[in-house]
Amino acid sequence: MSTTGPRPPMSKAEYVYSVLLDEIRSSRIPGGTALRAGEVARRLGVSVTPVREALRRLEKDRLISYEAHHGATVVDLGGEAVAEYYGLRAVVEGLGARLAAARITADDLAWLRELHAAMADDAARGRHDRLGEQSRSFHLRIVDIGGPAFLGGHARSVRDNFPVPAEASLWLDETQVGLQLEAHEGILAALEAGDADTAERIMIDHVRQAGGYRAHHPAPPATDHSRGTRPVR
Repeated sequence: MSTTGPRPPMSKAEYVYSVLLDEIRSSRIPGGTALRAGEVARRLGVSVTPVREALRRLEKDRLISYEAHHGATVVDLGGEAVAEYYGLRAVVEGLGARLAAARITADDLAWLRELHAAMADDAARGRHDRLGEQSRSFHLRIVDIGGPAFLGGHARSVRDNFPVPAEASLWLDETQVGLQLEAHEGILAALEAGDADTAERIMIDHVRQAGGYRAHHPAPPATDHSRGTRPVR
C-alpha cells in the first residue's frame, strides 16, 4: 500500500513559472521578448510577487536575462549558440544510439517502429505539424534506452533549454521530411542489427544535418506576446 499523500496544490509562483517555462520552451514567447512583471501578472490573474519569483527562477535557468532599462527579456540565442546546441545534441544522442544498440529489446524496437510508421503516414497525408514532436519522442526514447541513468535526462535538459520555434521546424519543409525519415529508418536498422558504430554515425550525421538546416533557416523575429491564459483563482 502506498504511503504517498496527495500532491500539495501548486503555488501561484509555481503556476506562473510553469506557464512561462512552457511558453518559452515552445517559443510561444519568442527569444527577444520583454517580460514585464505587471503585464504577466494581469494576464495570469496573479499579483506581481509570484511573477517576480518565477522570473528569478527563469533567470537561474538562463532562459531570461535582465538588462538596464529593459527588465527581463527572453534570451535570444544566436548562430554560435545554434551550432553549439546541435553539436552537443549530436554527441549526446549519438552516444545514446551507440549504447542503445547493445540494450534495445524487441518491445523497444516495436515501439520505435510503430512511431516511425505513424510519422511516415502523417508525412504522406501532409500532417507535417505533428512530425516535430514525434521526432523528439523518437530521439529521446532511443537515448533513454541507451542511457537510462543519466543520458536521457541530460538529452532532455539540452533540448528544453534551447526551444526551436514551431515555425522554424525542418519538418515543415517538404524536401527535408524524406531525408529525416530515411535517417530514422537507418538508425532503426542499425539498432535492430546491434550495430553500435552505424547507429551512432547515422544519429550524429542526422542531428548535424538538422543543425545545418537551422543555421540557414533562422527562427522568425520576436513579436508582441499577448496570448491569454486561464488565471489562477
